[in-house]
Amino acid sequence: MTAAPTLIADAIGEFCAAIAAAGLGSPAIIADGEIHRFRVEGDRAGSMNGWYCMFLDGRPAGAFGSWKTGERHTWCAGGHDSLTAAEHANIHRMLEATKARRVAELAQQYARAAETAERIIKHSAPAAADHPYLVRKGIEPHGIRRHGIALLIPVTTTGASLASVQHIYPDGTKRFLKGGRMKGGHYVIGSNVTRPEVLVCEGFATGATLHQETGALVYVAFNAGNLELVTRHAMRRHPFAPCIIAADNDNWTEGNPGLTKARAAALATGAKLLVPDFTGMDTSGRPTDFNDLCALRRAGGRVAA
Repeated sequence: MTAAPTLIADAIGEFCAAIAAAGLGSPAIIADGEIHRFRVEGDRAGSMNGWYCMFLDGRPAGAFGSWKTGERHTWCAGGHDSLTAAEHANIHRMLEATKARRVAELAQQYARAAETAERIIKHSAPAAADHPYLVRKGIEPHGIRRHGIALLIPVTTTGASLASVQHIYPDGTKRFLKGGRMKGGHYVIGSNVTRPEVLVCEGFATGATLHQETGALVYVAFNAGNLELVTRHAMRRHPFAPCIIAADNDNWTEGNPGLTKARAAALATGAKLLVPDFTGMDTSGRPTDFNDLCALRRAGGRVAA
């Protein structure tokens, strides 16, 4: 049984207000029991990380959240305290159905992105050492690819399957393939290994520098949020090797996310932590990582612009 039009309008208004109160914005509500996506307040233009679904059969109820943060909330007319056991069970089923649909949606999205990544890599060529980005960073290609002016870095998951591609342009701009799976994604630099340690870091240039300077096997995690998962994967693959997380030292960013997440990953996994120290150097170029540290040393204390 569906509520009267006035009650429907009131319920939709209350549901929308609940989404706004959670700091997610005020989407236009379509109460058809299906998942609808919307842009969350503060997210970049064009992103659709917010989601909601709302039912009007029986007591109006709904759920909403953010795919980006993982948060999710439930709502029902009259408040949760007045729900019957059957209504609680109905909301639980609604959330489980929402979760299952999201899992299926992501699986399709990741599969399409992986197919695109395969095509991109297939039509690429080995990167040469004279690419402007590599020259500026003072690093070798280490097996990455090139298509046009862009360097291509394959992103593989813990199952060793290609999931995405990172494009790096001559000016240093970085772009990932849209829709590709990044959770646990990594790239391994492992030719001519001469040391027993395994290093985990964020970016390719940092990883290439670490490998060239130390001879260690390096896992590139691409972002600070990936450090823990990639470290766990590296430790499973190399159970007898000392594992070290080489942090970015983001002193110029509020909260120093590189160091904060690296320290958390080290504590969670038992890996050691290595942090670039720029004490006594000219930091006007705002250095953050081990590639910057090596560039400073080569330049006698200055990072090239």
